[in-house]
Amino acid sequence: MKRLVILGGGESGVGTAVLAQKKGFDVFLSDKGKLKDKYKNVLSKNGIKWEEEKHSENLILNADEVVKSPGIPDKADLIIALHKKGIPVISEIEFAGRYTTAKNICITGSNGKTTTTLLTYHMMQKAGLNVGLAGNVGKSFALQVAENDFDFYVLELSSFQLDGMFEFKADIAILLNITPDHLDRYDYKLENYADSKFRIIQNQTELDAFIYCIDDEVTMKMIETKNIKAKQYPISIKKEVEIGAYLKENNQLIINTPNTNPLFMTIQELALQGKHNIYNSMAAAVTGKLVEIRKETIRESLSDFHNIDHRLELVGNVHGIEFINDSKATNVNSTWYALESMNNPVILILGGVDKGNDYSMLNDLIKSKVKAIICLGTDNKKIIKAFGGMVETILEAKSAKEAVAQSYKIGKKGDTVLLSPACASFDMFENYEDRGTQFKQAVRAL
Repeated sequence: MKRLVILGGGESGVGTAVLAQKKGFDVFLSDKGKLKDKYKNVLSKNGIKWEEEKHSENLILNADEVVKSPGIPDKADLIIALHKKGIPVISEIEFAGRYTTAKNICITGSNGKTTTTLLTYHMMQKAGLNVGLAGNVGKSFALQVAENDFDFYVLELSSFQLDGMFEFKADIAILLNITPDHLDRYDYKLENYADSKFRIIQNQTELDAFIYCIDDEVTMKMIETKNIKAKQYPISIKKEVEIGAYLKENNQLIINTPNTNPLFMTIQELALQGKHNIYNSMAAAVTGKLVEIRKETIRESLSDFHNIDHRLELVGNVHGIEFINDSKATNVNSTWYALESMNNPVILILGGVDKGNDYSMLNDLIKSKVKAIICLGTDNKKIIKAFGGMVETILEAKSAKEAVAQSYKIGKKGDTVLLSPACASFDMFENYEDRGTQFKQAVRAL
């Protein structure tokens, strides 16, 4: 009996354990932190051995294979020890992919991947397709493979998940953009991170599809170095393309795939507004056509989609001051997109765990749109240094509640308070959802 060890007892780890148990592995799950009760119950119910608050090397280094949580860096001592022993270390996606014959629609990119994943899933559900949602969003891919029999999966994939994928193949791969993010995990080299993103096309054949943005400089530079076998579907808001999607000067979207009539739509009809969301809608629309969804259904889905919580979410208007929760903006580029779509003077709540951020790309938008910055992090020196001379007011807050109170105090009718941190949240919050939820509670308590 093959021994499978799972490192990390969250959604993906526990799902992997259930699938591995079902497939006849000797399964052991280990987590350095505390397991949530709901996960302990699943493991106990399935008779799966586990430990918490430690990694016992004698129970881990005897594995035939290890599935690790994407949150554990490859440079961790335990992972190095596993590699030294020649024990393969893979991701949940790689493991679960072995046990399903479903078509995989895989979406990655530094920004917009969650929105595009949910939009694509919404469209496929609306079309009546038998589809699962997994990866970085939704329920564990492995658990769904264990318990369901879907024809399609829409998978949001981070670079960390892609790093642990080797034999897995995307039938439709979507790469939205590549901008500096998580560089602390990639030796601070953009090309290492970009290489990870391009793993989304590994193992693809001529029968598969690759959707990518030709307006993205890093993507286009990397494409020159890759041998791409899949059929290519470029998307652009700057140039016309024969096959794929583009934006005409009259604000009309044209989505074209081989042997079908083009789909036409105006950007005013899109539920998701803002330049970056045109790309997300285009990528989803091309996918819809490739899986043969009716044009009317694609059009309807792009018009009636409701975006996720914590992504440019309007929380409320208090005495003429608008509060927007964009807690999911965990990198500088996401904050750039958020600021780009603002029309009122902005009080920007910024900060958290810095992942090697270069804030200079925000300079022009900060100068033209931001009247005050409130730093919400344990160490704000870098932000204060970056923007000190650009805005008249920079304050520091020790909690979401304090940040909201400060912004309300300095805000005037017609201002927008924007929580768009450009950083991870782990210094003060459980995750970006917790940060966004605390922000919303504080706004509603005003």
